[in-house]
Amino acid sequence: MSWSSCPFCTLQVLSTELERHANNHFEDPQLSSSSQVFPHHVDENIHIRAGEGFMTLLKHCLECESTSSTSTSFLSGYVDHFQSVAFEDVGWGCGWRNIQMLASHLLVQRQQQTTQLLFGGLGFVPDIPSLQTWLQIAWEKGFDPPGSNHFNHKIYGKPTWIGTTECAALFRSFGLRARIVDFSTPQVPGSSTKLVSHQLLADWVWSYFSDNNSSLKNQVVVTEKSPLYFQHYGHSRTIVGIQLKSLPNGTQQSNLLILDPAHRTQVLESCLTKKVGWQRFIKRGVHTLKKMEYQLCYVDPGIATGAEMEKLKTLDSTRFEL
Repeated sequence: MSWSSCPFCTLQVLSTELERHANNHFEDPQLSSSSQVFPHHVDENIHIRAGEGFMTLLKHCLECESTSSTSTSFLSGYVDHFQSVAFEDVGWGCGWRNIQMLASHLLVQRQQQTTQLLFGGLGFVPDIPSLQTWLQIAWEKGFDPPGSNHFNHKIYGKPTWIGTTECAALFRSFGLRARIVDFSTPQVPGSSTKLVSHQLLADWVWSYFSDNNSSLKNQVVVTEKSPLYFQHYGHSRTIVGIQLKSLPNGTQQSNLLILDPAHRTQVLESCLTKKVGWQRFIKRGVHTLKKMEYQLCYVDPGIATGAEMEKLKTLDSTRFEL
């Protein structure tokens, strides 16, 4: 049997019981003050833990495609899929679900850097109310004052949309180097500018995951890159990779590989396991990008301290505009 120490009371409990035991602390009213570190629930009834197996299934599907056509793909490593649930967060919770997906990657893929930093060292992904509490704590520490003002400094318990700035502020408050990238297209009737701008976004995603490595051909490569929180007006998703596929006419097609909180985890896993129908859930070509503005948030390696940590309190972004 394996034993672990509870991060709240330091009691030694069975590792298999750690999450349940830690959750019980949440019911203690003495632990409900925002002036201290909050315990966190796990979405046990919401989150089906597919994890590394899930991304491995996606990798196998892409490898099968590369044997029948010329394509090269780059992927994030470990990512769990978190789905929105009726009567819980459908219609507003996608941003929180994407934060959970990004957090699942950081806790596993960058375990040595992040385990003791994220969420008070709890070691697993918190539920939405707990994430809301952590965001309020980030605001109290001075991260993203305009965002805090926008929500009147309170977001706990509210069915409220969030975006890349809230994602960045939350992760920055733990010393992580969360970055924001903006892609904006002017509204010009009858212009092809939007298509060019969206291809620019796809090219940026390719450069991000591939590190501009153009020598790899017809392969599926798992990288150390974090997933991308992918925001547009009204919804957000998580980009876990990109595929560049050669078409018979000699052109190349960019396909973003996306996990959507609106999809059911079990359905995605089933399609990937059977290698049937998964493309309609996960692949998104440039032609499917219809919005005028998109934002991305990602986490660079390393931990900020001192002056850099103070600088992270002010959010900024890299902007691409045509």
